[in-house]
Amino acid sequence: MCGRFSLNQTGETLAEVFQLQAVPPVFPRYNIAPSQPLAAIVTTPAAPTPQVDFRLWGLIPSWAKDPTIGQRLINARAETVAEKPSFRAAFKRRRCLILADGFYEWQAQANRKTKQPYYIFLNGHQPFAFAGLWEHWSDPVSGGELETCTILTTAANELMAPIHNRMPVILAPEDYAPWLDPGYDQPQVLQAMLRPYDSGAMERYPVSTLVNKPQNDLPDCIAPLAETP
Repeated sequence: MCGRFSLNQTGETLAEVFQLQAVPPVFPRYNIAPSQPLAAIVTTPAAPTPQVDFRLWGLIPSWAKDPTIGQRLINARAETVAEKPSFRAAFKRRRCLILADGFYEWQAQANRKTKQPYYIFLNGHQPFAFAGLWEHWSDPVSGGELETCTILTTAANELMAPIHNRMPVILAPEDYAPWLDPGYDQPQVLQAMLRPYDSGAMERYPVSTLVNKPQNDLPDCIAPLAETP
């Protein structure tokens, strides 16, 4: 799964890497957690130019009566996303790029109750995009509206396998345009994009359990431990 990640990049860098026309209003984040707003690149038929918008992490399907369902839908399995009622409509028409530059996963430790968190990132700490889905939800009682999203996951690659059996889907840059296009209707091609990322292009190191608490959104969260436990 993917339950925490970071985005410590300037808006100018993101605009250059993702070829955005406008510089997104971002600030350093080191411990982004579910229910918090995420920076996502989206397109719609009315606004086909890719732009950064912010959506709450935890997808609420348009048909949901209770918004708390979003707490259980922070991730969507790539293998079943096209069929699951909670995700299939968004997979067809509301795909997005969720901006990140690293994520966390926890490894069980022999003879220890506390799991060891690891920070995983691309070589050179370059920014990247998770494959995401988004939804628009209207409260049937109050009429309030929410924009929410989820991160897709797939099987772990060789780097991740010793830590966890799943990892978030990191899209290849050549897949950005078709993934964002709401009119692109090639489900088999889209499904093929949702593969484990190349282990050779990634790095990892253990970090402090400071990251275990969402309120700790500090540079120390991504600092490597002095020694591997």
